[in-house]
Amino acid sequence: MTRPITLFTGQWADLPFEEVCRLASGWGYDGLEIACWGDHFDPWAAVEDDAYVPAKLETLKRHGLQVFAISNHLKGQAVCDDPIDARHRDILPDRIWGDGDAEGVRQRAAEEMKMTARAARKLGVDVVVGFTGSSIWKYVAMFPPASQSLVDAGYEDFANRWNPILDVFDAEGVKFGHEVHPSEIAYDYWTTTRALEAVGHREAFGLNWDPSHFVWQDLDPVGFLWDFKDRIVHVDCKDAKLQVGNGRNGRMGSHLAWADPRRGWDFVSTGHGDVPWERCFRMLNTIGYEGPISVEWEDAGMDRLVGAPEALEFVRKLAFDAPEAAFDAAFSTQG
Repeated sequence: MTRPITLFTGQWADLPFEEVCRLASGWGYDGLEIACWGDHFDPWAAVEDDAYVPAKLETLKRHGLQVFAISNHLKGQAVCDDPIDARHRDILPDRIWGDGDAEGVRQRAAEEMKMTARAARKLGVDVVVGFTGSSIWKYVAMFPPASQSLVDAGYEDFANRWNPILDVFDAEGVKFGHEVHPSEIAYDYWTTTRALEAVGHREAFGLNWDPSHFVWQDLDPVGFLWDFKDRIVHVDCKDAKLQVGNGRNGRMGSHLAWADPRRGWDFVSTGHGDVPWERCFRMLNTIGYEGPISVEWEDAGMDRLVGAPEALEFVRKLAFDAPEAAFDAAFSTQG
């Protein structure tokens, strides 16, 4: 069965939900991966207001769209982050920020992630995509020297904060799809392994595969799919373009804005970067992934109204089904 192709609404949350539905439907998307910010989806309203979810589903149906996952990256980020600072104030609603006390922010963010699992079940979806945050990302440069005990404490903090959240996911029959991403507790291959170990490989903790974050770290997104095939619960299609090799541009980004030509890499519209997309889609077939393929559109150098429909066309061309039989089966003389 051909996998549905959806549009992640996170980069469109400045537009009303109705307008995003209209655009996505007109371009030919099969559905949406709905972000829990803007007016797109409010987990608290979904749980507490019996009319909220039916209204969202009616809007989707009117535009011929489906929903397979919701995403709450912004609140998940605040669960483990240290420090909590002005960056978080910019992305969190007043309900989560409160008086800005760091531990209070983390606790309120954790409660929202629990509520998001309950909201997903009411909406009828099985996956919540998001971030975890990290108390040890600040040590990534390893100077001043970060001891092993500091790093170990970071994974323990992650487990202590997320296990109660994952208990609610288990109770609701919903999986959390952690997006492996710099600034999170799992940002590359080995930190993913360590994060899974920290929560005892529990079933509720899955992975959202987004290859753009692998490209600029010199990681193999195809091999990652194979090695973590039992954990892939959702797929986001985003691309990245390397701009290194001139002796000036570095992979750390140099504190430069997106689309600045001095950056060592940039997010670009799907199909315009260095992700080996055909190999990726073939591996998705090999591991038997049957969930949605969600276009997460980010490109500071392209109009999104041009990029989103173009990305859909690109993905639809490559997201072919695996064959029902081996090609050499036709050679057999056994009837």
